[in-house]
Amino acid sequence: MLPPYGQSLALLTDLYQLTMACGYWKEGFADREAVFHQAFRSNPFGGSFAVAAGLDSGTRWLRDLRFREDDLNYLRSLQGQGGQPLFEAGFLDYLRDFRFACDVDAVPEGTVVFAGEPLLRIRGPLLQAQLAETAILNIVNFQTLIATKAARVCLAAGEDPVLEFGLRRAQGIDGGLSASRAAYVGGCAATSNVLAGKLYGIPVRGTHAHSWVLAFETEAEAFDAFARAMPHNCVLLVDTYNTIEGVRRAVDTGIKMRAGGLHLAAIRLDSGDLAQLSTEARKLLDAAGLRDTEIVASNDLDEHRIADLKARGAPIGIWGVGTSIAAAVGQSALAGVYKLALLRDASGRWEGKSKVSDSPAKASIPGMLQVRRFADKSGIRADLIYDELRAPEDRWRGLDPSAGTGETELTGANSDLLQPVLRGGRPLATPEKLAAARERCRSQLDQLPVDVQRSAAGGRFPVFLETELLKEWERLAGPRQRGRGN
Repeated sequence: MLPPYGQSLALLTDLYQLTMACGYWKEGFADREAVFHQAFRSNPFGGSFAVAAGLDSGTRWLRDLRFREDDLNYLRSLQGQGGQPLFEAGFLDYLRDFRFACDVDAVPEGTVVFAGEPLLRIRGPLLQAQLAETAILNIVNFQTLIATKAARVCLAAGEDPVLEFGLRRAQGIDGGLSASRAAYVGGCAATSNVLAGKLYGIPVRGTHAHSWVLAFETEAEAFDAFARAMPHNCVLLVDTYNTIEGVRRAVDTGIKMRAGGLHLAAIRLDSGDLAQLSTEARKLLDAAGLRDTEIVASNDLDEHRIADLKARGAPIGIWGVGTSIAAAVGQSALAGVYKLALLRDASGRWEGKSKVSDSPAKASIPGMLQVRRFADKSGIRADLIYDELRAPEDRWRGLDPSAGTGETELTGANSDLLQPVLRGGRPLATPEKLAAARERCRSQLDQLPVDVQRSAAGGRFPVFLETELLKEWERLAGPRQRGRGN
């Protein structure tokens, strides 16, 4: 079996997480209670929102976190300066008995979120919460990035289904699986990735390659043969030689299928001027009575090309998108961070912790952070980040750092985004089906203002900091620039 599959993933971390853990253990405050948050600093792809994904994958990693003997033997082999063991034997014995026992609260997957908001909160022993950082960022950052890209593509496609088939261009095996999973959360209707279909229950779709056509003497023979092989899933790729001639041959195959009581599901265009070719193809299909045969388009599509093709009136009904989604074309990584926000002192009192930086965007907010979302009949209107330890009793008031305006009182229907997932390291409920996360994403995108959906100029969703939380933050770190735009 290819590594790392089939083995422990406890060492899926940066070395400094383990050196810090050793230090906490040696200093005697490994079990001091702490609170960390994961958030991201700026909305990806120059847009106005993100879609949370990977949270279930991340909490499964936490729940299963164990150090096996082969993990400990490897750590035992590491050396510091002078050839001395990097880790003390006592610390490795501590890791042998390690069991993750923190509380985890997270926004449900598929939730539309914005820069600066916590996606996940971990509360528990400092050493344990620290060890969660690297893997959680690895898992959640990537899947949130991919889900956001998929959502942008699906918004551009409107009601047309988008098929994700980026496995061959994805970042390795796990990158391909995670991308397919996240793309489904973001709104894609299906994937070409069969293993992702098996593991995550995602619908799978596929056609044939150019090599199928090249394997036959003629394109017509290839099309008729594929119709015999896949009579209930017949989508013909028509651009191996000449696209319009390929469409005509596909039409001939479709007519033969219809005579036998079967149906040509679609043709696929994979090169050329897709607007012009799809228009000509639609005319040929309709003239032959194949009005219910769809046109699938592919070829390096993204949200911008799809929007342009739809604006040009291209009669394309299904969009195949690979590299753009699976490789997150346009942004290589989500600016996700994981920061300590609270730590109990020796007497058991909470102390707020805040990173102070010359770059305002890198400053971190102290407290037991939660996000309250406000909505009305027209949809989602605003979010408010607040400290659960100082939750307002009645009036919700805050400032929007990006707007530069005064204090605002928020009213209307409201609810908290972060929900309990693990308590003492144990799950509170059976994980929901991935389709539920996908539906949540679609529903919440529909509730956003149109300019935020489309990331139009000036489209920005208001995220407020609760007034008392802002005062506490400034008490700890001093007044700062409020340019934490989302």
